[in-house]
Amino acid sequence: MIFLMEYERVIDLLKREYAESKALIESEDPFRVLISTILSQRTKDANTAKASEQLFSKYKTHQEIVSAPEKEIHALVKPAGFYRVKTRRIKQVSEKILKDFSGTVPSNMEDLMNLPGVGHKTAACVMVYGFQKPEIPVDVHVAKISYRLGWTGEKNPEKVRNDLIKKIPKKLWIGLNRLFVKHGQKTCLTRKPRCSKCVIKEYCDYS
Repeated sequence: MIFLMEYERVIDLLKREYAESKALIESEDPFRVLISTILSQRTKDANTAKASEQLFSKYKTHQEIVSAPEKEIHALVKPAGFYRVKTRRIKQVSEKILKDFSGTVPSNMEDLMNLPGVGHKTAACVMVYGFQKPEIPVDVHVAKISYRLGWTGEKNPEKVRNDLIKKIPKKLWIGLNRLFVKHGQKTCLTRKPRCSKCVIKEYCDYS
């Protein structure tokens, strides 16, 4: 049985360990967070950063993306992989925001998930990084670390999220994704975790 104090202790230890770390998605603009998260699907963080930087260096708003030729966007987002599919998706999302939401990214999960191709993870990222509202985006790092800690017995991202939002105090939600991503990148590696260097190993079922 996991007590509430354990969740708080784990988050506190990770906060101390990564006190100087910045958020995975540094922009606080909800639209940029949304598009960057779409680009992040099935690719590495470094590729996402490069594709996002190239895209927004030329096209800064949804209006500009809607009007932009697809071939130009292809070239800009190519580092993220699946660039044709992702180009089509970000144009569809931009069009719907302009048409149905007067150009403003919605700030609730239901409306966000009604955007083309936007699921729980993408919507939750926008809530946390774009609007600073409590949610738990579940990516590979959050899913893997939560499973190793024993916080969930699930591996499907949506089922992991359901477990976490039921168990973890809401006040801890906003920082969880950022901390788990940094921990997953530096210590709790997907293939071979560095348990000897882990600050939360005493709370970890895997360790």
